[in-house]
Amino acid sequence: IGKPWDLDRASGGVRLLQPYQGGAYGDWQLGTADAVRRNLDFVTRQPEEHVLILAGDHIYLMDYRPMLRQHIQRNAEMTVATHRINPHETHRYGILSVAPDDRVVDFEEKPKRARDTLASMGIYIFRKDVLVEMLQSDGYVEFGRDVLPAMLAEKRNVRAYTFSGYWADVGAVQAYWEANMSLLAENPALDLYDPGWVVHTRSEERAPVKFGAQAQAGGNILSNGCRIDGLVERSVLSPGVHVMEGATVRDSVIFSDTVIEAGAVVDRCIIDKNVTISANAKVGFGDDNLPNKAMPEQLNTGLTLVGQNCFVPEGLTIGRNVVIHPNSGVEEFGKRKKIASGSHIGATQR
Repeated sequence: IGKPWDLDRASGGVRLLQPYQGGAYGDWQLGTADAVRRNLDFVTRQPEEHVLILAGDHIYLMDYRPMLRQHIQRNAEMTVATHRINPHETHRYGILSVAPDDRVVDFEEKPKRARDTLASMGIYIFRKDVLVEMLQSDGYVEFGRDVLPAMLAEKRNVRAYTFSGYWADVGAVQAYWEANMSLLAENPALDLYDPGWVVHTRSEERAPVKFGAQAQAGGNILSNGCRIDGLVERSVLSPGVHVMEGATVRDSVIFSDTVIEAGAVVDRCIIDKNVTISANAKVGFGDDNLPNKAMPEQLNTGLTLVGQNCFVPEGLTIGRNVVIHPNSGVEEFGKRKKIASGSHIGATQR
């Protein structure tokens, strides 16, 4: 674990602490603070005096050292990384009010009408003894919703560190799609090609991208192993995707080893790995933007989702805001020729 980032080490490096059922806690982890509580034995064994806690569904490039320096200089018990957001987005985030000396004086969790636009990034530095103390209460499940307000109520020394670089919370489907599309801009806010800050990843050993004689594929991000024989516009393709001649992919995010067969059309979709979109199928079709019946708040902008290992039959038309659950195939689709917008196909994996 951690080889691509030089973190596969005997001392330090990466350790995976897997969630599990059973033991003293019984059920699965209930939230961010609960997840750390269940691993406090690991935390307390470490020699460091401060603990940096990160979210796993955010995208940004950040040097944490200035934040840690400020945390130590202010003798803070907790420091919260913050980012200035647009006023119309405040209902999605925890919003802080901060004094001129960076002291946090108030916090609102996803307010309908916020007094400020300074959002918590879900990145925290705690003095370790304070973290252990706060997590003695089983009632504190989330850092933002529970621990931070409790510390403010106790008049603890909580400070804010303002981060001005690119930051995207991709915990929602629409936000994830938008973050991918933003990479296609001529001068993207998140520059993956900046030699001054190389983004290391676990790259697969694949052949170079291959373009066929009829390929049209300007304005995309294409990974190694892709074969493009059709039309690809404004899309992000993972390793090994094959777009056959006569197929069209627009405004989509396609995961590894998916095949888009001849004559198929994929529009505003997120398609997981090892999927086959058969010949002449249409996925993300039409102008009917009916929200998804099971997820109306999360899926209402025309995006269609296809889970891994799916087989979409030849000639099938799938509307917008549709969810095709993983491993769906001929049995799940049956003899239908059309899947209406807002539908679900297959069994949920949750």
